[in-house]
Amino acid sequence: MRRSDFHYELPAELIAQHPLPERSGSRLLVLDGLETPPRDRMFTDLPSLLKPHDLLIFNNTQVMRARLFGHKETGGQVEILIERLLDAREALAHVRASKSPKPGSRIRVTDGAWLSVVGREGDLFRLRALESDFSEQMAQHGHMPLPPYIHRPDDVLDESRYQTVFARRTGAVAAPTAALHFDEPMLARLDALGVARAEITLHVGAGTFQPVREDDLERHHMHSEWLEVDETVCERIERTRQLGGRVIAVGTTSVRSLETAATDGRLRPFRGESQLFIRPGYRFKVVDAMITNFHLPESTLLMLVAAFSGYSEIMKAYRHAIDQRYRFFSYGDAMFLTRQDVA
Repeated sequence: MRRSDFHYELPAELIAQHPLPERSGSRLLVLDGLETPPRDRMFTDLPSLLKPHDLLIFNNTQVMRARLFGHKETGGQVEILIERLLDAREALAHVRASKSPKPGSRIRVTDGAWLSVVGREGDLFRLRALESDFSEQMAQHGHMPLPPYIHRPDDVLDESRYQTVFARRTGAVAAPTAALHFDEPMLARLDALGVARAEITLHVGAGTFQPVREDDLERHHMHSEWLEVDETVCERIERTRQLGGRVIAVGTTSVRSLETAATDGRLRPFRGESQLFIRPGYRFKVVDAMITNFHLPESTLLMLVAAFSGYSEIMKAYRHAIDQRYRFFSYGDAMFLTRQDVA
């Protein structure tokens, strides 16, 4: 398949610019069988789609206040998006300026602290904080890194709403958005139903928003993200299988994490980088169902869900969602998908 096969036209007004008043107030499009048309539900209906012994896998990454603003020594304005902290004083970052800063130059951020441009690593700049740790600078002067399709500055509400209720491991520059729909009342309902929970960590990078530039998907270079699937998660999944439950990934990041940890066919603890590119033709090894938001046209995430539930079925479901005026992308509505070969 080619990149162009995953194109669709989306009216701009369907791109959600703000979160809804309630996390669980979104709509839920259900696609749970090849012969079953999409069903329009509400996210509060999710418990009716689950059963005791099902296991939900959440990504517990925490979004950093990773966007900083400053000036070059020459006075030119600079926007910095921290991609990854290497240690307390060094980071890899995207740097936007009228002219790219040169190695050895310096950038002064909002509070007057200086950053040194050490060099480049691919599309990223290696920066060194000269006066205070990056964590301190982000805490005091950083902004939430809202996605490029949200056309407004971040505000106070984004501090909590572009963060899941169980975020605890700092390192992401984008939220695992499918999990944004879960609030404490929903989690309590699922607990009462006997639905189990486990957590993985995948620190979402800005590469998740990068377009696929090659029409031939075999030539696409997948961005790398750090993840961890620990022994506890593996044991919980094995127990779920024994009890006849399903493994339900909350978000594409949970899918990529679990499938990375089972690359050789057997699920094992994993800690490290993943460049797994899931597209139609991929055979899933761990995940039975998933909860996800709607994804950008021609994106690797749309390709992943098409691999999971069938290309034709997903593209039809997206057309249905557009016709029914669903809200798209990070602050938008959700889908519940069953894997194609187990539907």
